Amino acid sequence: MLSNTKEYDDIAEFVLYHHERWDGKGYPKGIKKEEIPLEARIIGIVDAFDAMTEVRPYKISFTKEEALAELNRCAGAQFDPKLVKMVIEK
Repeated sequence: MLSNTKEYDDIAEFVLYHHERWDGKGYPKGIKKEEIPLEARIIGIVDAFDAMTEVRPYKISFTKEEALAELNRCAGAQFDPKLVKMVIEK
Protein backbone atom coordinates (compact mmCIF):
# COMPACT_ATOMS: atom_id res chain seq x y z
CA MET A 1 0.00 0.00 0.00
CA LEU A 2 2.75 2.46 0.92
CA SER A 3 4.71 1.82 -2.28
CA ASN A 4 1.62 2.81 -4.27
CA THR A 5 1.50 6.21 -2.59
CA LYS A 6 4.16 8.60 -3.89
CA GLU A 7 4.60 10.45 -0.59
CA TYR A 8 5.36 7.18 1.29
CA ASP A 9 7.32 5.35 -1.40
CA ASP A 10 10.65 6.11 0.30
CA ILE A 11 9.65 4.30 3.53
CA ALA A 12 7.69 1.40 2.00
CA GLU A 13 10.74 -0.91 1.93
CA PHE A 14 11.47 -0.31 5.61
CA VAL A 15 7.94 -1.19 6.63
CA LEU A 16 7.94 -4.22 4.33
CA TYR A 17 11.05 -5.68 5.96
CA HIS A 18 10.35 -4.87 9.61
CA HIS A 19 9.32 -8.50 10.28
CA GLU A 20 12.66 -9.87 9.09
CA ARG A 21 14.77 -11.42 11.81
CA TRP A 22 18.47 -11.02 12.54
CA ASP A 23 18.85 -14.82 12.24
CA GLY A 24 17.10 -14.96 8.84
CA LYS A 25 13.92 -16.68 10.07
CA GLY A 26 11.64 -13.71 9.42
CA TYR A 27 9.48 -12.71 6.50
CA PRO A 28 8.76 -11.76 3.72
CA LYS A 29 12.19 -12.56 2.22
CA GLY A 30 14.04 -14.42 4.98
CA ILE A 31 16.98 -12.02 4.77
CA LYS A 32 19.31 -11.65 7.74
CA LYS A 33 21.70 -9.39 9.60
CA GLU A 34 22.85 -6.32 7.65
CA GLU A 35 20.86 -7.43 4.59
CA ILE A 36 17.87 -6.02 6.50
CA PRO A 37 17.74 -2.23 6.04
CA LEU A 38 18.78 -0.41 9.21
CA GLU A 39 15.49 1.47 9.34
CA ALA A 40 13.55 -1.82 9.18
CA ARG A 41 15.63 -3.24 12.04
CA ILE A 42 14.84 -0.16 14.13
CA ILE A 43 11.12 -0.32 13.29
CA GLY A 44 11.09 -4.03 14.23
CA ILE A 45 12.49 -3.31 17.69
CA VAL A 46 10.20 -0.35 18.31
CA ASP A 47 7.16 -2.26 17.06
CA ALA A 48 7.93 -5.21 19.34
CA PHE A 49 8.46 -2.93 22.34
CA ASP A 50 5.18 -1.15 21.61
CA ALA A 51 3.29 -4.44 21.22
CA MET A 52 4.65 -5.71 24.54
CA THR A 53 3.92 -2.56 26.56
CA GLU A 54 0.54 -1.52 25.12
CA VAL A 55 -2.64 -2.62 26.84
CA ARG A 56 -4.50 -5.14 24.70
CA PRO A 57 -7.81 -6.83 25.55
CA TYR A 58 -6.32 -10.28 24.88
CA LYS A 59 -3.12 -10.03 26.95
CA ILE A 60 -1.47 -8.43 29.94
CA SER A 61 1.03 -5.75 28.99
CA PHE A 62 4.67 -5.93 30.03
CA THR A 63 6.28 -3.28 32.18
CA LYS A 64 9.01 -1.24 30.49
CA GLU A 65 11.62 -3.32 32.33
CA GLU A 66 10.02 -6.62 31.26
CA ALA A 67 9.84 -5.48 27.64
CA LEU A 68 13.49 -4.41 27.65
CA ALA A 69 14.45 -7.78 29.17
CA GLU A 70 12.53 -9.56 26.38
CA LEU A 71 14.27 -7.47 23.73
CA ASN A 72 17.59 -8.38 25.33
CA ARG A 73 16.64 -12.07 25.40
CA CYS A 74 15.83 -11.97 21.68
CA ALA A 75 18.93 -9.96 20.70
CA GLY A 76 21.04 -11.88 18.22
CA ALA A 77 18.12 -14.06 17.13
CA GLN A 78 15.15 -11.83 16.36
CA PHE A 79 16.79 -8.43 16.73
CA ASP A 80 20.08 -6.74 15.86
CA PRO A 81 22.08 -7.11 19.09
CA LYS A 82 23.87 -3.77 18.71
CA LEU A 83 20.60 -1.90 18.24
CA VAL A 84 19.00 -3.65 21.22
CA LYS A 85 21.97 -2.69 23.36
CA MET A 86 21.56 0.94 22.28
CA VAL A 87 17.82 0.87 23.07
CA ILE A 88 18.42 -0.61 26.52
CA GLU A 89 21.16 1.91 27.30
CA LYS A 90 18.92 4.83 26.31
